[in-house]
Amino acid sequence: FGATSPLYWLMYFFLVVGFTYFYTAVVFQQQNLPETLQKQGGLIPGRRAGRETAVYLNRVLNRITLLGALFLGAIAISPFLLGLATGAQQLSTTLSATGILIVVGVVLDTMKQLESQLMMRNYEGFIK
Repeated sequence: FGATSPLYWLMYFFLVVGFTYFYTAVVFQQQNLPETLQKQGGLIPGRRAGRETAVYLNRVLNRITLLGALFLGAIAISPFLLGLATGAQQLSTTLSATGILIVVGVVLDTMKQLESQLMMRNYEGFIK
């Protein structure tokens, strides 16, 4: 039961998916969106305020979380799969999913900062 075992990859994938659901539940439970919407006079068209809104938001949140969790799970096991496909078994130890996510996050943040600097100087941006 090592890091090269398919059982390890499956467990890793499902743990990432499970923790994504757990994190989303904790974060959105603290925000209490239906009550906040009702206090601010907001509404969702076609839904009654209160319980029906909460059920609707929960259903939408679960759908969005499922897609995001599956995507994160796929990113998490991608170094293992790339190592298997290329024959480089050490790739999964040198290229981690966390590293991929950090690099992508930094690149996106840098692009947004550059875009805002260009917009401040009235230049046309490069993000379409």
